[in-house]
Amino acid sequence: MKWKKLVTLGCVVVMTVSSVTACGSNTTENQTVEATEQSEENQSDSVIVQVTAVEGDQITADVGTLTTASADASGNGAPGGEAPSGEAPSGEAPGGDDSGNGAPGEAPSGEAPGGEAPSGEAPGGDDSGNGAPGEAPSGEAPSGDAPGGQMPGGSSFEASGESITFTLTDDTAITLEYLQGSDEGNADDIAVGSVLEVVLDEDNQAVSVTVRNLNAGGGFGGSGEVTNGTSANTITEDTEVDSETYTSTGDDENALRVDGATVTLKDITIEKTAGSSSNTEDGDFYGLNAGLLVLNSATATITGATVNTSVTNGNGVFSYGEGTVVNISDSTIRTTENNSGGIQTTGGGTMNAANLDVETQGNSAAAIRSDRGGGTVKVDGGSYVTNGTGSPAIYCTADISVSDATLTANASEGVVVEGKNSVALTDCEVTGNMSNTYNGDSDENIHCIMIYQSMSGDADVGEATFSAEGGSITAKTGDMFYITNTDCEITLKDVAFTLANDVFLRVEGNSSSRGWGTEGANGGDVTLTADSQEFTGNILVDEISSMALTMKNGTSYEGAINPDGDGGTVDVTLDDNSTWTLTGDSYITSFDGDTSNITANGYHLYVNGEQVL
Repeated sequence: MKWKKLVTLGCVVVMTVSSVTACGSNTTENQTVEATEQSEENQSDSVIVQVTAVEGDQITADVGTLTTASADASGNGAPGGEAPSGEAPSGEAPGGDDSGNGAPGEAPSGEAPGGEAPSGEAPGGDDSGNGAPGEAPSGEAPSGDAPGGQMPGGSSFEASGESITFTLTDDTAITLEYLQGSDEGNADDIAVGSVLEVVLDEDNQAVSVTVRNLNAGGGFGGSGEVTNGTSANTITEDTEVDSETYTSTGDDENALRVDGATVTLKDITIEKTAGSSSNTEDGDFYGLNAGLLVLNSATATITGATVNTSVTNGNGVFSYGEGTVVNISDSTIRTTENNSGGIQTTGGGTMNAANLDVETQGNSAAAIRSDRGGGTVKVDGGSYVTNGTGSPAIYCTADISVSDATLTANASEGVVVEGKNSVALTDCEVTGNMSNTYNGDSDENIHCIMIYQSMSGDADVGEATFSAEGGSITAKTGDMFYITNTDCEITLKDVAFTLANDVFLRVEGNSSSRGWGTEGANGGDVTLTADSQEFTGNILVDEISSMALTMKNGTSYEGAINPDGDGGTVDVTLDDNSTWTLTGDSYITSFDGDTSNITANGYHLYVNGEQVL
């Protein structure tokens, strides 16, 4: 769910009954991908369908075509992730991801929708650029103005009027298509509304199924290989350095690089004052143009550093690759341009930070940022502030834990989590202020915390995790939590919440122009546990989503669940020590607890359609 990167089509693929051919030039016209008709002669060929019913292993679907809008030669098009580094969406993506895929890169709205746009962070989202506003999902948005409307290269399904039913077997090969690349899937990834490319055998059993991503269609600017650029200064031998200054004004150049060595850096100064980035994706993924890049299983221990960058992709301190470890403490980091996070971790690297003073000014520039390949990030203490759109304080495609820190996003979501990754907050003060959605898209959501999947390939598909214990979370605008196109587990304990509106949690599909997942099959599935927690506000779960809410150990909830009527499946468990005060009629699927612990307050509770209060 990122507000991720700009997708540029190199060609339009036309599917025929027996072959797939590709064109070799760009075009601005819509092309049609024709689905094959099922018959005795062509049952082994592929067919494009949209699922209308799923009953066990039996799939019923409408046959049709995909109409594909290609990107123009400039590659302009709405990212599925972070907002472009040109016009930044208002908020980090969800609404896109860092990968440019889909809020949620840093984006949806930046680093989540409403987040940063691709390039890294998602528009209207966060760095994720994907999806949700905030940092774009995977995040960040492309480096150009992303037009509204369908993403270039995006497709829409048009039914032909024919319907088919086929069977999934244990041997069916299921593939998930991302904005870039693909991954293995399973039967649970096929839902009503999913658009599939299916190959059937003579018994009408599925040999293979590809769950199509209608925003896919080509690469989005990355080089396709690890590209770190050059360095003005490189340390390759174990050493200790004290009070040195490292500068860079070259294109695609780090001011300092630590390559494969174990190094202690004390009271150093990093100044990256000039030098353009040839590829924002390579800067987001691999550290090209960053101030300080640590890679190739190096270990850098940094204390008392001052890091300043004023270039695109000028991430302050970057840890890249498995085995690479950065330990940084008591240091100051300032970045001013787009796609320039404070501390950035990708490719399985490790970042341990303590008592940092970090502030970023650009779009798709999360203070604590991760992108493709993720890693492990641990932060203890300090201040982390962002001022651009699609720049959440945290854009997560990694395992990130933060304690005793102040996290402030002045124009984006506070936190964006994309895909099968986690954020754990302990005694933190979080503030989100997502100002608007990507490119003004009224179908995108405004929120403080976004959890989504951009389908960009920057984050593994799976259950996301968000936990907060102690501290406070303040939404200056929008909903408190927004979950779309993913499964997630949320655990809250003794957190002080300040809401901007009457929605505490919104779980729903999305139909934004950046679109995360397949519309109609891109809801959320949430497990929310409130432990010794006081909270207020409505909980909204749409018909393609679900929620299991457990309130325990003296939790107090004041609000309504789906006050406008039935939505998706909602299961509520209320222990004997917890209470629920209704602020409106509430419609849920099941209730486990004693209704004497519910204060009706003049309203009614309906369980599976039956009024119980």
